Parts: sequence; structure tokens; C-alpha cells
Amino acid sequence: MEKPVDTEAAILESAVALLRERTFEDITYLDLAEAAAVSERTIYRRFPTRSHLLEALARWIESQQFPLPQIRTPEEFRAAVRERFRAYERAPGCAFVAARGASLSPTMESAPTPLARAVFAMLTTAAPTLNSRDTQRIAATAQYFASPIFWARMRTGFDMNADETFEAFDRAMSRAMAIVPQVSWAS
Repeated sequence: MEKPVDTEAAILESAVALLRERTFEDITYLDLAEAAAVSERTIYRRFPTRSHLLEALARWIESQQFPLPQIRTPEEFRAAVRERFRAYERAPGCAFVAARGASLSPTMESAPTPLARAVFAMLTTAAPTLNSRDTQRIAATAQYFASPIFWARMRTGFDMNADETFEAFDRAMSRAMAIVPQVSWAS
């Protein structure tokens, strides 16, 4: 007995394959349907607008192309961000789609991103006595500076490579974490 096909995953995998050849704007629903071996109508049923497709694709890329390890400490978070920036550099088309998708207003009801969950887990472990307002401020700072949006802006705006972008991330996080005296950020 054949295993059932996950149509949505097949569509998103096909979109990633097409991203290796062209930009998101240059991928039509017909191209995607042909690559995924489904009808164009199936694509429209799953993703009624390109915004729906972009948001789903960005989340899928984040989870499949740039997965995060379990993060409990600032050192683990720093190492994970450095590796993510290097992974973005190896797959810039996917990183730019992840950045664009993350900048959209949500079209679907969705859970917090893996990055958001990792940041809150790290802060809960590293600074359990931190008040909720400061936890949210640091989490928002960490999420932005560790995001594909930040990497894309540094790459396109300042021609920075992954390691240079990580240095900018590290400086920003050192300042943000300065309010938590019991946590050492920089190595």
C-alpha cells in the first residue's frame, strides 16, 4: 500500500526547488502546479493568494531549510544564530523568501515561530527572574536581530557577509542583555 502524499508539502518542496532557478515573483501557480504534479486548482485551494503561499513557504523554509537546535543558554543561541546566518548565505533565495514572508501581516492563524519559542526558552533558562516587560523587550530584540529580515538587510544594504552580520547581531544582543547582570552574553 502506498503512503499518502502530503500535497501541501509537495507544493512547498517544489516551490523551494523552483527558487533555486528564479525569484518568488517569477514563479507562477502554473509553474508550481507542474513542478508539484498537481493541478493549478489544487494550488489555489491550498493558497488562495500569493500572500498565503509566501507566508506558508516562509514558515516551511524556516522549519525545513534553517531548523533551530534546542536552545537553553545564550551561548547555544549565539552558536545557532551564527550557523543560521551561514546557512542563509548558502541558500540566499530561500533566506530572502523567509525574510519576505516574515514581514507580511499574517494571513493564517499560526503558532509562534520556532525562533520566538527558542528565544523565550533561552531567556526563561538564562534569566528566570527577569520581569515580563524586560523579557519581552529582549525577546523582541533577539528575534529581530536573529531573523532572516536582519540578515537580508545587512546583505543587501551593507554588503555584509554572514560573519559580519553575526558581529552586528552580537553587538546588539550584548547591549540588550546588559540589563541582565547575571547573564554573560559575549564569549
